Amino acid sequence: MNKDVIYVEPEDDITDIITKIENAKEKIVALVPPKKASVFRSIVNIKLINKAGISASKKVVLVTTDASVIKLAAVAKLPVTKSLHSAPSVPELDTKEETTTSEELVQKKDGDVESEEESEEKPEESADEDSEKEEEKEEKTEESDKKSGDDSKEKDKDKAEKKAKKEKGASKNWFVQHRVLIISGVSAFLVLLLLGVWMFAIAPAVDITVSIRTTQSNFSENATFVAKLQDEVAAEGKFYIEEKKQENTVEKEFEATGQKNIGEKAKGQVIVIASFRSSGSASVEKGDTFTQNEHTFIADEGVVLSWDGVNANGCDNKNSSATEFLRDGCIVSKTVDVTAEKPGAEYNIEAAPANWRSSTGFGVYSSAAMTGGTDVMITVVQQSDIDKALNEIGSNNNDQVNREKLYDSVNKDNAIIIESSYSHSTGDPVSSPALGEEVKDGKKAKLSVTTTNSVYIIDKTKVEEFIATKAKLNESFKIYEINEPYVDNFVKNGDTYTGKLKAVYVSGPKVTENDIVEMAKGKGLGSAQHELSSIDGVSKITIDPSYPWVNSVPNDPERITVNIKVDNQEK
Repeated sequence: MNKDVIYVEPEDDITDIITKIENAKEKIVALVPPKKASVFRSIVNIKLINKAGISASKKVVLVTTDASVIKLAAVAKLPVTKSLHSAPSVPELDTKEETTTSEELVQKKDGDVESEEESEEKPEESADEDSEKEEEKEEKTEESDKKSGDDSKEKDKDKAEKKAKKEKGASKNWFVQHRVLIISGVSAFLVLLLLGVWMFAIAPAVDITVSIRTTQSNFSENATFVAKLQDEVAAEGKFYIEEKKQENTVEKEFEATGQKNIGEKAKGQVIVIASFRSSGSASVEKGDTFTQNEHTFIADEGVVLSWDGVNANGCDNKNSSATEFLRDGCIVSKTVDVTAEKPGAEYNIEAAPANWRSSTGFGVYSSAAMTGGTDVMITVVQQSDIDKALNEIGSNNNDQVNREKLYDSVNKDNAIIIESSYSHSTGDPVSSPALGEEVKDGKKAKLSVTTTNSVYIIDKTKVEEFIATKAKLNESFKIYEINEPYVDNFVKNGDTYTGKLKAVYVSGPKVTENDIVEMAKGKGLGSAQHELSSIDGVSKITIDPSYPWVNSVPNDPERITVNIKVDNQEK
């Protein structure tokens, strides 16, 4: 008949065992307890197991040779067998043992389980008591045999069984006495086993350094540079150039030294005179100037002087001040309102019948004084102040420093700087306050100048791909390094630029990390080094194990690190 075999784990408790019984598919369930399983040392647990089997309509059988477990199974009437292949049976229990067990059960509450620690507190004492009882029982049996005269064979059999029980008890007692030593030995064995696994399965790794003999070669090729990305054809040597710009603003405070009069301007009138020999007209325009001893006044309005050539009533020939401007003909005069060109009391001049100059060519004189001019002086920014500050900024504004700042802003891992395309420009200086404006007392003016620096860059990856293509190396060789490619003779040519692309590249035999790993893995260190040294172009092989006891290259590529070193470069 089919049966389910359940191997009970040491950490399983009574709930786990009952669950496994209930989940069994077959009607017969064979429980195989582990050695020293405390859960099978309780009569309550044994009865719960038997009850669980009955509730689940399953026949539970214990597979064990442990005498203490068999004794409890006998009390619970749970079938026991010595192996999975022998027939089960309910063990027999002596009347005295059954009575004692029943008394113990009466003293315990339902569901209480004696812990493994409590059951093992006095193993020696329990074993010794059992041994003494067995000896007393044996003596009484011998005396009884002598008196009764029963059959000697039956007595010998009984005696042999008791002796076997005594030896089993002594064996159990020995295990209890030496259990610490046994556990320590097993623990030490497991530690050594794990250490061995780590040392020989996990820890081994190697670093392989391969030195390659290489040669240096010069590269020089004409190239074209375009300002639009869509015009780029890198494979043909036509590269897109990108302009990088950086602005640097420098400020400088300075003392303003200019003086400005913001007082009132003098006002007054002048009389202009024109002479006509025949009919005609002349005019004074607004803004025309009249100067007397370096004091210039400006016409506030325009006037017209004219004569019809007939009516003498319109002439001022009798005006003594006017006649000096006329030798013959008609004299016409007009009054013009004027204002001094600058503020200041110095323009408050007296009436002057002579010494006037006019921008119109008319005769001019004044019959009354110019008045109203006042002096109010303020400090203003003048051109000489700006020039001085600008000169100081120029001496401190180091173009080399600005160039280095611009170059540092370029990611040189991805781009090549065309140094010959560098340029810089300086904007107009800006003064605050502006030229001619007032600077308050206790304040300084400020001058700022912005310098723009620019340079063209090209894609480094595309340039290196172009060099690798144009180098035309043998298939068994490759370029290991391209040293600082640059553009020479960068010149504008119409809408594009032209130049010479130059570099020094390092080439050598083609050796890959995968090749090294495949040749070395699984081999002894000496064998791997010998085989790798035979590769054409390899000058030196160094294999460094991770630990002194590692004497071979692991089979796992993840534990092999390959470093390809370029050396012995020759032109």
